[in-house]
Amino acid sequence: MEGKKIFVRADLPADREDRKDLVTNGLEAGIVSYILRKGDEAFEDLGKMEDVIYFENGQPVSDDVMFSSIDTPEAQDKVLSMVGKKKTIIVETGDWTIIPLENMIAKFRSAGTTVMAVASKKEEAELYLTTMEKGVDGVVIQTDDPLQIGKFKNLLVTSEPVELSEVEVVSVEPVEMGDRVCVDTCCLMNPGEGMLCGSYSNCLFLVQSESEANGYVATRPFRVNAGAVHMYCMVPGGGTRYLSEISAGDPVLVCDRNGKTRNASVGRCKVEVRPLLIVTATDGKKTYNVVLQNAETIKVVTPKGSESVTKLKKGDRVLAHLATGGRHFGMKIEETITEK
Repeated sequence: MEGKKIFVRADLPADREDRKDLVTNGLEAGIVSYILRKGDEAFEDLGKMEDVIYFENGQPVSDDVMFSSIDTPEAQDKVLSMVGKKKTIIVETGDWTIIPLENMIAKFRSAGTTVMAVASKKEEAELYLTTMEKGVDGVVIQTDDPLQIGKFKNLLVTSEPVELSEVEVVSVEPVEMGDRVCVDTCCLMNPGEGMLCGSYSNCLFLVQSESEANGYVATRPFRVNAGAVHMYCMVPGGGTRYLSEISAGDPVLVCDRNGKTRNASVGRCKVEVRPLLIVTATDGKKTYNVVLQNAETIKVVTPKGSESVTKLKKGDRVLAHLATGGRHFGMKIEETITEK
């Protein structure tokens, strides 16, 4: 979310110490933009700030900034009439949320006016930042509880790329029937994209989405047939979760063959009993495995394309993310660990 900003609104509390607490908690969370009350200029000395907007009696001091509550069509029309006339417009939309923001984003997108929305919950802020794909230019955190500010600190964190390596297939063997998980995401994936999954947290294979056409079933580009329930999958932030834990609404990490990643929300998970294959591969030092459904539609990503697990053979090379250390409740830790 490059170029977007998070502001903390610290002008509302009547008590100066309460306003100061909002600022100090925001600074501790790494937030560098603030709305301050006129007369609280000394707060700028509490830490490095990049942007400060001053309010007096609940309204901006600067003529370049407009603050408006949009609770009627007339209020929306008034804000829309300011296109190109104000440098920054801060809106509070109450219960009538998304349509006014869509209208403003559409009209102000090329007019040089920055649109920011007031949010009291992280979920609201996430929605505002992604409305109409582009989202608003920033959010203003409005809360009476300074401890709530830390929940917003990762809002603008983008998905980091992961390093992928080639591993060589050692064997492909059928195993007993087992429970496997299909992860249906709320986004469409392209060939070469999928999820990082594996039996061991230090080697996650890139399992492709069902985005390639074949003669057996229609494509399901939103789906990754991710493997057996015991396996790990990578989630945003570099952590892992067991496939058995993933459910609707959870975030997962989508990765392509170049290691570029993006976050996706899970819409549905299907756990079904299916015949399985265990694919064992090596990086020349250790061996690792991934347990996938024994079906021609399940593919792993290779350096130049993809290959069905039913056609994999010894000597083939596939892509995986290799890591050191271990995991504790899905978080990476540096410790000696042996998995086999």
